[in-house]
Amino acid sequence: MNPEDFPTPAAEVDELEPRELKRRIDDGDDVTILDARMEGDFEEWHVEDDAVDIANVPYFHFLDDDVDDEVYEQVPEGDPLVVLCAKGGASEYVAGTLAEAGRDVVHLAGGMNEWARIYEREEVTSYDGPGTVYQYQRPSSGCLGYLVVDGDEAAIVDPLRAFTDRYLEDAAELGADLVYAFDTHIHADHISGVRDLDDEGVTGVIPESAVQRGVTYADDLETAADGETFEVGDAEIEALHTPGHTTGMTSYLVGDSLLTTGDGLFIESVARPDLEEGDEGAPDAARQLYETLQQTVLAQGDDVLVGGAHFSDAADPAGDGTYTETVGTLVEEMDALRADEDEFVDTVLADMPPRPANYEDIIATNLGQRSADDEEAFELELGPNNCAASQDALTGD
Repeated sequence: MNPEDFPTPAAEVDELEPRELKRRIDDGDDVTILDARMEGDFEEWHVEDDAVDIANVPYFHFLDDDVDDEVYEQVPEGDPLVVLCAKGGASEYVAGTLAEAGRDVVHLAGGMNEWARIYEREEVTSYDGPGTVYQYQRPSSGCLGYLVVDGDEAAIVDPLRAFTDRYLEDAAELGADLVYAFDTHIHADHISGVRDLDDEGVTGVIPESAVQRGVTYADDLETAADGETFEVGDAEIEALHTPGHTTGMTSYLVGDSLLTTGDGLFIESVARPDLEEGDEGAPDAARQLYETLQQTVLAQGDDVLVGGAHFSDAADPAGDGTYTETVGTLVEEMDALRADEDEFVDTVLADMPPRPANYEDIIATNLGQRSADDEEAFELELGPNNCAASQDALTGD
């Protein structure tokens, strides 16, 4: 149902802004949530954190004039209870019904759609190369991006289309012009912002090795070949071909200090190898990933920081609040990075999570083979990213 289709709430309730909910979670406050979406939507994607107690009771249980006592018994106590849905209409109605029944409730303004618009910027203080690096974090999907600023120039790695204006505004706020927008690969979980930024006068760059997948707009952008360098102020960004997750995956080494690995290596896992070649091609892609990690990524040196394009609930942020870690620490903590090739392949292929929602449409859109307006693009990428292999298997937990 659309928000406007719901009856007038039984009682007025206060709204809670998504950023305030995020602040409470970050502060470690106890947060209790009633998710009123359908069960399938909840199982695919919901707010998760150690501090969050969450239950799912779909909104339609509250539409009867006389709500069954068993329904109320499924609703957890909260101080207050945060009720949420997809867009805010169902949660306002459910929260009003609960308030009339004497519950202490608020409802999340805009629902999970507005939760998905939270996008935070954190400085990577452990970066010790020229200039400054910031990490963008989208908590709803775990998407990460990187803003490199040196002097009056800036570059963004793995931009999201939904936040095109944000990158331009942030660069300007930091006294710089955005000169480059890089993609590490053809993404399967979100719509890339590289082309939109290129339309705004930023030089869009995609991996040369990704063009062969059928990119329709390659002639309109620059391509990054293995070993090619780009200057952003005095900071040098070097492209390194790192196939495995996709054949065109390219990492970018920033200032010899931070390697943005795309979906090749995360701080809690490694890439899943089946999104481009499917199940049949996954074993060969996993072997390619093993070679990439051992010969290119880990060879950068123990002190080089790794910053992937995603983080999951299993990832612990560093002291500066960013999802980054040194190569040396990842080798110590991740069993898969110390395994031999056969063991690595078996581990990566075991127990892979479901593929990202709408991934085929997202890939086709990022290849330029289909179009999507801003609203459809935003809807396509809602939900978890699922671009990593099983974290438990890789760490031995």
